[in-house]
Amino acid sequence: MKIVMKFGGASVADSDSIKQVAGIIADYAKQKNQIVVVVSALKDVTNQLLEASEKAREGNKSYIERFVKDLMERHLTIVQKAIKDKFIQREVTLKISAMSDELEKALTGIAHLGDLSPRSKDYILSFGERFSVRLLCNILRGMGLNTECFAGKEVGIVTDSNFGEARPLLKLSKHQVKEKIEPLLEKRIIPLITGYIAATQDGIVTTLGRGGSDYTATIVGAAIEADEVWIWTDVDGLMTADPKIVSSAKVIPTISFAEAIEMAVFGAKAMHPRALEPAMEEEIPVRIRNAFNPKNTGTLIVSQKRIKPHDIVKAVTLIKDAALITVSGAGMVGTPGTAAKVFDIMGRNNINILMISQSVSEANISFAIQRSQLDKAVSSLEIALLGKGVVQDVSAEDDVCIIAVVGAGMKGTRGVASRVFGAVANAGVNVRMIAQGGSELNISFIVKETGGKKAVQAIHEEFKLDKLER
Repeated sequence: MKIVMKFGGASVADSDSIKQVAGIIADYAKQKNQIVVVVSALKDVTNQLLEASEKAREGNKSYIERFVKDLMERHLTIVQKAIKDKFIQREVTLKISAMSDELEKALTGIAHLGDLSPRSKDYILSFGERFSVRLLCNILRGMGLNTECFAGKEVGIVTDSNFGEARPLLKLSKHQVKEKIEPLLEKRIIPLITGYIAATQDGIVTTLGRGGSDYTATIVGAAIEADEVWIWTDVDGLMTADPKIVSSAKVIPTISFAEAIEMAVFGAKAMHPRALEPAMEEEIPVRIRNAFNPKNTGTLIVSQKRIKPHDIVKAVTLIKDAALITVSGAGMVGTPGTAAKVFDIMGRNNINILMISQSVSEANISFAIQRSQLDKAVSSLEIALLGKGVVQDVSAEDDVCIIAVVGAGMKGTRGVASRVFGAVANAGVNVRMIAQGGSELNISFIVKETGGKKAVQAIHEEFKLDKLER
């Protein structure tokens, strides 16, 4: 098989987990598979780099020196524990030391200027993946494997200049990655590529934002026409529910891209929807697997919706820390553009709307947002809308959660909503707001936070998600 394997931060946390990852790669390489590896930064390193960049902006030079020293020592400790070959040890130690000096100079420059631009922040954040890919590449070399490591820009992944959330130029990136990677695979070389980071066409470092390493993996997979992209993480796959809420929750062996996107948007521990795009376009299956339980085949995400008899609902997910806003007023009835004004205000304040509902009377609009953005949202709406004769009230609730019921089998199946809300009612939970899209892949609703777990458990039991054959 031709496989792209992506390893996230949780699976490269320390020397033991990195050796586990190296063992997985070596096992599949010995089976004559063609493998490309995409690596995230070590666990928590990206967050630490983000904090260090903020400290640098504040001019805290003593923090910079301590931070870089600790970060270098963390990586060098893994070198000592995971690589036995003294020559390789010395080589990678010198490289990590040089990159540490480069990082310290960059942070010190920010401290002198007292300015942290998005471009500078992306450059600082790139060091996490640059350290980890060098580390894993040399551990594999020490195991006798033929490897080469690259930054994202070195294999041809190019983006726009929207630093912090850069968008890849997909056609160009796929063409360049194919030209760079395929000759290496033909020579039985394992390329290791930094996840998350890329560059503009001028070579300036960018980052791909949330889910960036997964995005790198699917871009590479699409470029080389991989048989599958494997996302190695610390869970066995996508589950019918959060096992912390439903102890009998099961792994879903197969799910469609459309269903996976719905689950990811609504809080499941899955890939970011944007990262699925390249694989969806080329119809390349994506498999989510557990690096700490490699015998489990995980969840396979495919293009075709596979619906078995009685397999109506695939999963039920929950978003905590949500808030509900209702904009109301008799003057809204028959007044064109009111909804547009409301959502324009949210957009201009960078507030993401999670779900929307409007009564047919047009007298009110309700929508859900992240709880952390509630104060900004309410004040912005009140300033812009109240006293203008159309909107009379802006009310909010900060003790709610969102529940999403997902499944391709719901489309065209009668009585699904009745069963969902009947189960919730029988659990003694009141529904505050409902939304369902035309795709019928998802029924979403809001309840008080205190009733969230009960509602999830009731729906999971109603559809026997722990008993259905998968």
